[in-house]
Formats: sequence, C-alpha cells, structure tokens
Amino acid sequence: MYESFYKLSARPFRLSPDPRFFFSSAGHKRALAYLRYGLKQGEGFIIVTGNVGTGKSTLVSMLFKLLAKENVVAAQVVTTQMGADDLLRMVAAGFGLPYQRVTKAALLKGIEEFCLACRAEGRRVLLVVDEAQGLPPKAIEELRMLSNFSSNGQSLLQSFLLGQREFRQTMRSKGFEQLRQRVIAAYHLKPLSAAETREYILHRMKTAGWEGDPEFGEGVLEGIHEFSEGVPRRINTLCDRLLLFGYLEGLHSIDRAALASVTGDIIEEHGGADDDLSGVVPEGAPELRVPSGRDAPANDGAVDAPAGPNRLAAVEESVAGLASTLQKEMSLLREALLQQARTERRREDGDDK
Repeated sequence: MYESFYKLSARPFRLSPDPRFFFSSAGHKRALAYLRYGLKQGEGFIIVTGNVGTGKSTLVSMLFKLLAKENVVAAQVVTTQMGADDLLRMVAAGFGLPYQRVTKAALLKGIEEFCLACRAEGRRVLLVVDEAQGLPPKAIEELRMLSNFSSNGQSLLQSFLLGQREFRQTMRSKGFEQLRQRVIAAYHLKPLSAAETREYILHRMKTAGWEGDPEFGEGVLEGIHEFSEGVPRRINTLCDRLLLFGYLEGLHSIDRAALASVTGDIIEEHGGADDDLSGVVPEGAPELRVPSGRDAPANDGAVDAPAGPNRLAAVEESVAGLASTLQKEMSLLREALLQQARTERRREDGDDK
C-alpha cells in the first residue's frame, strides 16, 4: 500500500524471513559464524537460542542462502509439541523420504540409507530444527540418536538446533549429558542496541530502495528502539505501521507525534494504559496530526459570521467542530485501512510459507 507512495521496491519490514534484508548485527554475525563453523566441522550440534522475535528464523533463511553455494543437502523442521516418532516423520519428510504408514525402524533405516547415499556422492547432510524448545525429552533423544549415524568414523548427519530461551534450561537438565557433550558451539541472541536499531532500520529501508522519503525526524529512531526494546520483530511491526500511518496521513517526514500516535494504537490494541507511553509521547504532542495539505477547511462564506469579538469566537467554534469531525473521519478511515492491510499482510505471509 505505502510502497508506491514512498517509491519503495518492497515492504522493508515484512515479518516473513527474507535473506535480502538480513542485518549483520554483532550478535547475528557471531551466530552465523558459529553456524558456518559447524558446517566446516561436519559433525555435532550447534545451538542458537534467543527470545521471541530476535531473528532466529531470519538467521536460518540467511544460512540456507549460503548453503546454495555449498555441497550440502539441508532440511528444516519447524517443531511444535510433537512426540519422538512424529519428529522422525518430519525429518524424513524434510529430506523427501517416505514417512506415511512407515514404522519407526523403517524411518530410521530410510534416513540412514539416505545419509549414506549422500556421503557416497560427496555431499553432507544437515538438519535444522527450529522452535526446538517445544520438543519433549524423548524427541530430543531421537535427534541425538540420529547423530550416531556414521561411516568410516565420520558423522553422516549434522544438526543445528534453534529455540527460545527456555531451551537453554532444557539442555542443562539432567539426562542430557550425552547431548551436551556433542555440542560444539552455542550462542544466545540478544536484542539490538540503540545504535544497531538505527542501523537496522536504515539498512532495511535502503534495501527496499529508500532514497530519503520519508525522512525520520529527530528522536524517532531512538523512540522506536525504546518502544521495541531492540527486538527485531517488534521493530518490524512498529516500522511497518509507521510507514502505513505516514501513507494514510500524507506524511513525508515521520516525527515524534506520528510515532506517538502509532505506539498509542498498538498499546490500545493490546489493552495497555496510556501511561505506557511515557518516554514516547512528546510533551504537548497532538493525539492525531492533521495531514499536511489537508487542513480543516475554512468557512465557505455561505453563512456570514457575526462581526466583532463574537465573530472570532464563532469562527473558532466552527473550525474546532470541523477539525473534530475531520479527526473522527480520519480515525475511522485509518482503522479501516489498517484492518485491510492486516488482512493483506496475513494473506501475503501465508503465500510465502
């Protein structure tokens, strides 16, 4: 919607992972380095954890882009709460192997034979398990057993495990000693710093063809970091809403008042209180900025206003009424377009998966 208005080639803050927009922050650069190191080792487990929205899925998409240049056969499994046998079926399906109405023994045999065939062709096999925090202990044990596949002393299958913070506690639990011994590297992703948040936003905008329209006013990027706490997914959500707001309001400069309006909407949608806007709402900022070039219309002269002091009061009252009506109409229009944008975004993100 706002892409053409700001002459962008793509939506810079889509939630679906896109390696084109990968931002190499200090943390993401190190995590990717660990994954690439693991690839060279060709064995063991690499574990990357991070809170919700810190960029683990984007990291995986970047890794798979790099794998296109490697002699590696890779499969990604996104887990939820599933048992050990279901996980094995997901792994088999990921590598294009039969998995329906197949016994566990046949699943294991099929995966091992597949790995042996790849090794004979000089290719390595990589399994990436995302959302690993949802796996029960027996399923995690099956992953360890898969790592036992070997030929001539060389591992046939390597696994990268990505999960949320609680997966770190799982790995420290009793009963996972053997798996911990096979972890060759682990890293925990943290939110972006204020400086990284600024660079992240500008990087994604420039990747989408941004040439300075809209410009970001003083304190806006800092305010985005403060509100999002440096979590990439929150930054994406907020910036996408800001650009949509700017389009609806006809803005070519995003200021603190625009940021306050959007963050206020987000807080209201999540049932927050107005007090949560401390540090984001500038003192004296209006609740909704009237679009430039679309100010409240003046009296068209159809009715003459009284002369003298009463005339000024009448004009002020008339303008206040018109501004209030315009504000309500703009709010209704903005909400309708936001709802339409959410629907389109869900449809687009569904198509990408």
